[in-house]
Amino acid sequence: MTYVADPAMVERARALLAEHPVVDGHNDLPWALREQVAYDLDRRDVAVDQSAFLHTDLPRMRAGGVGAQFWSVYVPSDLAGDAAVSATLEQIDCVRALVEHYPDQLRLALTADDVEAARAEGRIASLLGAEGGHSIACSLATLRALYALGVRYMTLTHNDNTPWADSATDEPAAHGLTAFGEEVVREMNRLGMLVDLSHVSADTMRDALRVSRAPVVFSHSSSRAVCDHPRNIPDDVLERLPANGGVAMATFVPKFVLPEAIAWTRAADENMRAQGLHPLDTTPEAMEVQRAYEAANPRPVATAATVADHLDHMREVAGIDHIGIGGDYDGTAFTPAGLEDVSGYPNLIAELLGRGWGEADIAKLTWQNAVRVLRDAEDVARGLRGTERPSIMRITDAEPSQDATR
Repeated sequence: MTYVADPAMVERARALLAEHPVVDGHNDLPWALREQVAYDLDRRDVAVDQSAFLHTDLPRMRAGGVGAQFWSVYVPSDLAGDAAVSATLEQIDCVRALVEHYPDQLRLALTADDVEAARAEGRIASLLGAEGGHSIACSLATLRALYALGVRYMTLTHNDNTPWADSATDEPAAHGLTAFGEEVVREMNRLGMLVDLSHVSADTMRDALRVSRAPVVFSHSSSRAVCDHPRNIPDDVLERLPANGGVAMATFVPKFVLPEAIAWTRAADENMRAQGLHPLDTTPEAMEVQRAYEAANPRPVATAATVADHLDHMREVAGIDHIGIGGDYDGTAFTPAGLEDVSGYPNLIAELLGRGWGEADIAKLTWQNAVRVLRDAEDVARGLRGTERPSIMRITDAEPSQDATR
């Protein structure tokens, strides 16, 4: 299936993105580089076209109007303890290596001011986001170390529960956050690290919103009302974002945006496991298996219009000041038609313009909301650091939360 955007709208979208580029909430290029070439940037030079292997390279980011990228320093949740911490450090090292390898195109960004400065210099601001609380191995000191290394959001869980927070795709254990999980959120607030609520259960979302003193983000989650998948955000949570000040960044993953794709993807994942492969494996060998399965079992195809349906609903429920974009490129085997890779953002913006979205609204969606949330978290942290010391709570010290029995 192909997606054909209105050429006039695409040109208008490109002009708008030149003024207000995309701050994308989530891209898994570092893990793809780990899996494919063991971080050897000479073997996968993203300064040139890598469309045979990746969704992401610098020419296509430029074509897509990306001005800032949260690079995910993801590690699988089947890693635990020191192994998870070490792998996260290697992922952070990869992003820093990318910035050093392409200094004329990328700039490491630790603050909102850095993001704005990168844009003024014509470079892509590179931020780091840790995907999954297992990356800190239940240690607030490790959380602080990740912040010191540049991590500016942490997703509280990935696909599996942590000992202190429930995931959207695991069996409920804490029914939200435990007392230690609440302390993690408070310490993230004190540091200025954004609390990312993608991947977490709805109860964890609600607990985090109750506890957090700073705006939260959903780095790559869409609307559950539009596509009933547990990875998406329920309307009652979206309704609470204005009071919190947070931003929900819609993702492009077909099984999260197109209801018909949920069952198909479940079957495709089972096929991957039967071949001895992880469903999230995007190495060339794994993609051969995926393509063969798709050829024999044609998949329902999402489009840029499908994602726009989510953004329409999220804007209606949460308001234009509380939505953004988090594509999840190189973290998914399949992408929507019209959004095949990082060059596709103009097609989404063209779709929204065609639906009557104003240019001021587009500017908030692509750039202003994300930068504002980052700056607001910094402001909160500045105040908290004047009144609170670093937390020394250990998970063994924490009493069960009064809400844990809900």
